[in-house]
Amino acid sequence: MQKLHPPRPDVMTDTLKPSRFNIISGLKDNSNYVILNLLSGNADIISAEELKALEQPNNPATATFKKRGYLTDPEKEIISYRMAYMDFLEERDKEEVQLFFIPTYACNLNCSYCYQAPYLSGSSVPDEKVTGAFFDFSEQLFSGRRKYVTLFGGEPLLPGKRHREFLSAFTEQCAASNTDIALVTNGYHLDDYLELLSKASIREIQLTLDGPERIHNKRRPHKDGSETFSRISSALDRCLQMGLRVNLRMVVDRENLDYLPEFARYAIEKGWTASPYFKTQLGRNYELHHCHSEPGRIYSRISMYEELYHLIKKHPEILEFHKPAFSVSRFLKDKGTLPPPLFDACPACKSEWAFDYKGVIYPCTATVGKPGEELGRFFPELQLNEEKIRQWQYRDVRAINECRDCALQMACGGGCGAVALNSEGSILKPDCRPVKELTGLGISLYF
Repeated sequence: MQKLHPPRPDVMTDTLKPSRFNIISGLKDNSNYVILNLLSGNADIISAEELKALEQPNNPATATFKKRGYLTDPEKEIISYRMAYMDFLEERDKEEVQLFFIPTYACNLNCSYCYQAPYLSGSSVPDEKVTGAFFDFSEQLFSGRRKYVTLFGGEPLLPGKRHREFLSAFTEQCAASNTDIALVTNGYHLDDYLELLSKASIREIQLTLDGPERIHNKRRPHKDGSETFSRISSALDRCLQMGLRVNLRMVVDRENLDYLPEFARYAIEKGWTASPYFKTQLGRNYELHHCHSEPGRIYSRISMYEELYHLIKKHPEILEFHKPAFSVSRFLKDKGTLPPPLFDACPACKSEWAFDYKGVIYPCTATVGKPGEELGRFFPELQLNEEKIRQWQYRDVRAINECRDCALQMACGGGCGAVALNSEGSILKPDCRPVKELTGLGISLYF
């Protein structure tokens, strides 16, 4: 048995059975297995022979399984589970709240896969009364909690006097309330706003580049047909020079994933990956409400990570640009321990809320602008659909029938509530993640 980190002590009794929360997965290109348990906090690489011993209580090898929590007293495991759940709820209540504000649903790009396309319209921006009501409501509802605001869209950084006046006033109100700002922007006009933004406390700026220049320009052209890559790349350069944190996102499907090695080399050559202000994420292109992409272009979650695994094996320089999560694998590699149990992967109405310029409240960014997803209004008067809000707040693995007896629940957390609602018709359905398969790939890659 190869220990992936030091053991946590566990109580041993004579009434032992394999833990119902063991996650066991075969390793890629290897005859061994990874076994991990988020409740005991242990992870190990084991042989096929050791795996058989897990089901043989009298086998001498089981002593190690007892110490690592893979063999456990079922009654005591129930108590440990309840305590871990209570710890999770306590920590979640302390989490910083992210408040998304959508100043417009208009956008200046014509991305080939935009899920918001059916309801992107108009270039209105909120007036002072709307923004004032937003700040009043956020102070009232989240009094005493740490919070920050993220500008979202549409595209929050559009050109023109009205948009600039809004952003100037909005950043001033954030500064007055000691509230940090983050931005999710396509980056096309970012350079024009950097001087204004530098006066605020900027938490992070998320930009999107979908690969090398010719690939990005094909997928994310301007609405007038012009190219966008060079302007966004230049704005990213300037952000890093100014010490502004950049989260570079690449939206991935079968059209562009093969260009990831080339794009990684571009980022390395630009010096981005050497900057302490630079990080990355890969966002899988998937159908949410609506999708312009051809179905054949979209990866399933596991097929995308399988392709990533093979790409990284062939082009290890990708890891200098981006280290995929592979479920809990990257966390284990980076931290030397497993993450705490995840009883809820959906932040909607808990640590995430969304508000638009029309005065409407939504659960999260995946639902903004979609008719029927509203939770109420903060302007012109406060109206809350308490029943809908309670449903979102109630959602976790203990509230989802399919999750309650699932061994993967503390790694998956029930997935995304918006995806479950869209695909299954209820937020109290799971959005299952291929945890076992992802873990097998990730442990094979990182260990």
